[in-house]
Amino acid sequence: MSDNSPEVSKSLIEEAMWASLPPELLPHILIRLPVKSIIKFTSVCKTWKSLIQNPTFISNHLHHFSNNLLLFRLYLKPLAKAVKQPKRIGDEKEVVAMSDNLPEVSKSITEEAMWDSLPHEILTQVFLRLPIKSIITCTSVSKTWKPLIQNPSLISTHLLHSSNNDLLLFRLCPKPLAKAVKQRERIGDEKEVYALHWDDNTNFHQYTTFDDFPFHGQSATGVFRVVGTCNGLICLADDLNTYAYNFILWNPCVKKYVQLPIPNFSFRTTGPYTAAVGFGFDSKTNDYKVVRFVTPEDDDFDEGKSTPKVEVYSLATGKWRVVTAQCPKCAVRDTMLVYLRLQAFVNGALHLVCYKTTPEIRFLHFVLVFDLEDEVFREIPLPKHSDMFYWKWVSILAYGNSIAVIEPGYSVDTLDIWVLKNYADASSWTKIISLDAQAAPQDIPRPPSGFYRVKIPSLKAFRKSGEAILETYKKRLVSRNLETQEVKDLGITGSKYSFVDPYIESLVLLDKPDLAVTY
Repeated sequence: MSDNSPEVSKSLIEEAMWASLPPELLPHILIRLPVKSIIKFTSVCKTWKSLIQNPTFISNHLHHFSNNLLLFRLYLKPLAKAVKQPKRIGDEKEVVAMSDNLPEVSKSITEEAMWDSLPHEILTQVFLRLPIKSIITCTSVSKTWKPLIQNPSLISTHLLHSSNNDLLLFRLCPKPLAKAVKQRERIGDEKEVYALHWDDNTNFHQYTTFDDFPFHGQSATGVFRVVGTCNGLICLADDLNTYAYNFILWNPCVKKYVQLPIPNFSFRTTGPYTAAVGFGFDSKTNDYKVVRFVTPEDDDFDEGKSTPKVEVYSLATGKWRVVTAQCPKCAVRDTMLVYLRLQAFVNGALHLVCYKTTPEIRFLHFVLVFDLEDEVFREIPLPKHSDMFYWKWVSILAYGNSIAVIEPGYSVDTLDIWVLKNYADASSWTKIISLDAQAAPQDIPRPPSGFYRVKIPSLKAFRKSGEAILETYKKRLVSRNLETQEVKDLGITGSKYSFVDPYIESLVLLDKPDLAVTY
């Protein structure tokens, strides 16, 4: 759903990636390939075509493949009979075949051996420079290549190379879908839209779209909630205003996903509850984790004084388990607040805005931090405010290597952006801007009257440059420079369920053949 033009051709981008392979490396790779494969590679990029058509390469290839082959020209019986009589020949053709005169040697095995003769260190350098689609294709080349590509070490190294690409993921809901969800009607054929855009300051061209959303119609409410993204994985939760337990880890780049099992804490086991969900990466164990914070609302429930139950799903084990460390007494915010960002993954830890009750303050809001490596809890206090409800409806997002909280105008008629300037110093909270409803950017016209909520733009994400992506009350997505106040229309229309987040293409889930589903 982008009206930006002209778009950058993805084929040109992929060709540049192929051409980036060192020229001294290419002849050593190509010379080992079967002729049929070399012909196909002439279509990969102009650089490769020129190299393959070079007379020097052709001579070297001829020398390398000076095999003893026998050429056979055969006539099938019907054709030979027609020539002999003579009669009109039918559909039978002359047959030309080659044999190496080595009985019981399979041609497929020979070709595979030729592919496998490439040194692994060379192959690894090749794979790291290829587009992901091409890497997936390479898993079918030989039995040696497939485990090499599925090796967790290569997947991690490829991730480091991919982190240099500045991309933003947009999840958009077409208007008919958003309307059907809002009115609780049966959804039609309109699917959630997932697209990647280049995150740069000169343009905002679309990189690619994931048109084959495989979970359409599987949500209890019609649309999934995006919990977050991490290293190419998208965490989806089917928990909008419902006690559904459908959680998915999805990598659209490799067309694989993992359906999580039913968690330990449910309505059946716990009764009514409020739950929050977080998603991130444990770098110590190279594991991806989904965390649920569940506050039972039973007879003993005391808002802000109960202890949430916490459970972790580990992608490495494929199971949920209960966290042994005790969570501080507090109340988590549930997913009814669909327009807010409820978790941020920063510095190896999940961050959620919660509140607790103290003798002095009825609702004391703070940032609950859960370290994914050591699985321990800590707290980051929020700045004091005279309005105890000021922090109730805030979003929390990653801001570089720190966090930011955004007050979207429910308590005051402004969009306030607070940043923890020094992550290690809780006293470094700074309000970097207030977007006042009476002094709006020129692209955000104001109605003469009406509820103040629609007058305030909502913040969806921060770009790598520090600019903020805002959704106007007319659902237009814009990028705003918080220093110069310059506003740029991105040419994208959002909705109540819009989601924007930095994204890295990856091979994650390729090493989970027994757990991940391919679609």
